[in-house]
Amino acid sequence: MKKIILSVAAVFAFGFANAQDANSGSAGLAKGDLYLSGTLNYATEKTGDFKSDMFTVAPGLGYMLTENIAFEGSLGYVSGTSNEFTGGNFVEVKNSGFGINAGVKYFWTPANNFSLSIGGNISYASVKTEVDAFGSDFTSKIIGVNVPVGLHYFVSNNIALTSTWGGLGYTSNDNGGDGAEKTNSFEVGLDLSAITFGMIYKL
Repeated sequence: MKKIILSVAAVFAFGFANAQDANSGSAGLAKGDLYLSGTLNYATEKTGDFKSDMFTVAPGLGYMLTENIAFEGSLGYVSGTSNEFTGGNFVEVKNSGFGINAGVKYFWTPANNFSLSIGGNISYASVKTEVDAFGSDFTSKIIGVNVPVGLHYFVSNNIALTSTWGGLGYTSNDNGGDGAEKTNSFEVGLDLSAITFGMIYKL
């Protein structure tokens, strides 16, 4: 089995780091701070003749309600393809859709350059699946609850690089509705595929 996972964490952050150091203020987060966040991920996996790839981008906004607690919201877009064996033939399956996510995050040492966090959020996504070989498509509605764990490191006064581990998660997928059986799943992300990378830009 050949598996490749590539995560792109807003690499342009390093280009801004030195310039931002000249600005007033200090690294870390404090009550009343407003910040932009975002993740950009690409993953591809191949096992024999089976191949899949997925691209995700999710810009967001956060606000420090207290010295340690932030409210966050984000919008996401996902697009991907996979080859599946159906009816004695390989068919290409395309997926694309949008989602929204909102929740709270607790930072242990937000005023420091380095901080750990744990959050709780809910999400909703609408994902369209197309199978060109059969000329069919359907749209799935997915609701999720997640408890992510994060690491955050400020490389300048305004910019932090972040990594988030999926932690505990529950999702409910209606698989297109119209009488289709729902898929309910509970996950504990224990491998590297459950980690995403991104950035924070403090305004």
